Amino acid sequence: MPDKADQTEKATPKRRQDARKKGQVAKSADLNGSVVLIAALASLAVFGPHIAHGLGETMRGMLGDAGHPDKAAGGSGLGSLAVTSGLAIAAALAPVAASCFFAALAVNVAQVGLRISPAGLKPDFKRINPLQGAKNLFGPNSAVELFKSVTKVSVVGVIAAMALLPSMGKLAAMTGLQPPAFGAVLMSLAGALAWKAAAAYLLIGVGDFFWQRHRHEKQLKMSKEEVKREHKEGEVSPELRGALRRKAAQMSKGRMMNAVLSADVVVANPTHFAVALEYDGKRPAPVVVAKGQDLIALEIRKVAEANDVPVVEDPPLARSLFSAVEIDAEIPADFFRAIAELLAYVYRTARKRAPIASAA
Repeated sequence: MPDKADQTEKATPKRRQDARKKGQVAKSADLNGSVVLIAALASLAVFGPHIAHGLGETMRGMLGDAGHPDKAAGGSGLGSLAVTSGLAIAAALAPVAASCFFAALAVNVAQVGLRISPAGLKPDFKRINPLQGAKNLFGPNSAVELFKSVTKVSVVGVIAAMALLPSMGKLAAMTGLQPPAFGAVLMSLAGALAWKAAAAYLLIGVGDFFWQRHRHEKQLKMSKEEVKREHKEGEVSPELRGALRRKAAQMSKGRMMNAVLSADVVVANPTHFAVALEYDGKRPAPVVVAKGQDLIALEIRKVAEANDVPVVEDPPLARSLFSAVEIDAEIPADFFRAIAELLAYVYRTARKRAPIASAA
């Protein structure tokens, strides 16, 4: 991985596209929250009387029917009453919920565009890595997040103080008012306070969005070597890249089949798996020199049989070796005993056949 100090070049369009496919985009959660808050306040201002009326009617109906559960909601009891009341409350609050949903959708589309990235939904276990978590906790980004949190709390506190302190005397003089009038004054004061806090939160969200863009651009930066390599890869047509990959795969397959000639044994699952092992005594354990599945496994067997390399059918061992050991890697200690017994059997069989071959 290139050093961060070497990443001085702006990201290429391909780098940006690849990052977008992985769900790596510049997006501010604070901007999302502020827009949703403003949408909720606006919908409450428009639909507030309707919501209050609907909730009041529902509450009166619930209290009236609670004393007669057998007659409530068509005689179905308290369960049906609870369902009916819940649906009525949901219907009353539906305009606010719909406003918040469409506001959240609109602000997300405005920030990152309309594109669904399945890769961003996949679980990433690196995010729960304790070392990475500690790095993020004590890194420069955590300091920025702490500053943002303190700023948000401070701004909301200052706005609340500026809105409430001038009205304290007025509120104290209203102690004799009737509850409806006093409630109306409190609602007006709370609404003004909420709008001021939402406006300040929106400013914080806009600032955070530009910070996230700056941070995202910094993360996407490339080294000069990466830009050159990407440019060279871009000059090669997809057809040529595919042909090169196929040629490389054929060459790798050819080298693997040549390695079967020097193998001591091929462990096979009759038709699905084949693993060729070599043990020259120089390494502490046998080495997997070739392995394959289905058609490649069949070809490994054919090459082995044509060149007198013993083929031993052991389906569980063949499957385990195929899954656990890569080519040119030594077998793990868990396989030592099974492979030792297998090689001993192969060597005994070869000694028994040797006199017959020499006599012939």
